[in-house]
Amino acid sequence: MNTLETISLNSLALSLIPALLVLLIFARWSLNVMHSVYALIRMLTQLALVGYALTFIFATQNSAIILLILCIMCVASSWIALSTVTELRLTLYKFAFLASALGGGLTLLLITQGTLHLTPWYAPHYMVPIAGMIFANTMNSVSLAAERLHAEIQHKDTFVQARNIAFQAAMIPVINSLFAVGLVSLPGMMTGQILSGISPFIAARYQVMVMAMIFGSSGLSTALYLSFVKPSYARLYP
Repeated sequence: MNTLETISLNSLALSLIPALLVLLIFARWSLNVMHSVYALIRMLTQLALVGYALTFIFATQNSAIILLILCIMCVASSWIALSTVTELRLTLYKFAFLASALGGGLTLLLITQGTLHLTPWYAPHYMVPIAGMIFANTMNSVSLAAERLHAEIQHKDTFVQARNIAFQAAMIPVINSLFAVGLVSLPGMMTGQILSGISPFIAARYQVMVMAMIFGSSGLSTALYLSFVKPSYARLYP
């Protein structure tokens, strides 16, 4: 089996050249270049820190630490999801958190314990990356649904009409990814496994699991959120 080639820091720096060219375009066109610079610097800092953190996490055999990490993921993703409706963030946060915890958590439980049969059940090398994929995608879907629901309600649509429009809009990126996988893109997990020397047939099975997992968790969390917020919107927009 092939081993994944280590990228040197010099080689890694070369990968930043296209990003720097984009920053030059921002500056040349008098756009907000500092926002993009901040985003790139934050990305580099976060990934450097997470590398050290994951080294510790993967070495731990403490289930309580893994559960704490999963909780932090859910708390953070639920908060970020409501960045599209900042004026109602505090009011709606509990619904976003509950929806993500239920939709994402149940999917995570099924995948890790039913499909992968992890031993131990909290095996960090699997549990943390899979949870990250689930909560990141539920965050995006709930965020899109929250923004579209709020916009449609303000246009005086009924809640049911607004809910249906919001749900459909939130699922567009996920559904598009189902159409594109294998034709337009080889997703991250499949690409990583192939680069590591895993058989493409085995990698494809894992990717099927991931795509179904993302579709299910995103749809469930979004539907739960849209159901939970109905009483709040009935009070806010009678």
